[in-house]
Amino acid sequence: MNDTQHYATEVEFGDCDPAGIVYFPNYFRWMDAASRHYFRAYGLPEWRELTPHNGIIGTPLVDTQARFLRPARYGQRIEVRSRISEWRQKSFVMTHSVHRGDELLLECTEVRVFATRHPEDPERIKAVALPEALRALLPA
Repeated sequence: MNDTQHYATEVEFGDCDPAGIVYFPNYFRWMDAASRHYFRAYGLPEWRELTPHNGIIGTPLVDTQARFLRPARYGQRIEVRSRISEWRQKSFVMTHSVHRGDELLLECTEVRVFATRHPEDPERIKAVALPEALRALLPA
């Protein structure tokens, strides 16, 4: 099974910097959206639906590495291709590549955790293992 999910978007004028190319934080916004779409594609509910059942509030980013190869510009259609390349006990590694057609624009690796509110301090979060019933929905 191909476990890569595709998320497409069009670069808007407001996504660009004064040089007319995508301002780099927007790639991270699109990759974050792609990660949510990845989980939904495999049947995981929205985080707001999971919170009342098992406390999971999302998958915050704890480490990232990006390599910017080519710029994207206003009006171009880009596609984020995302997959989980490694499962760990309380975290996972998600890889993204951003393409304009067949042209590779960016490669990124993220480490994310499944998070709940910390029981002793609700202002903090705590990494937790994904419940097995939910993990069973996702590729190995």
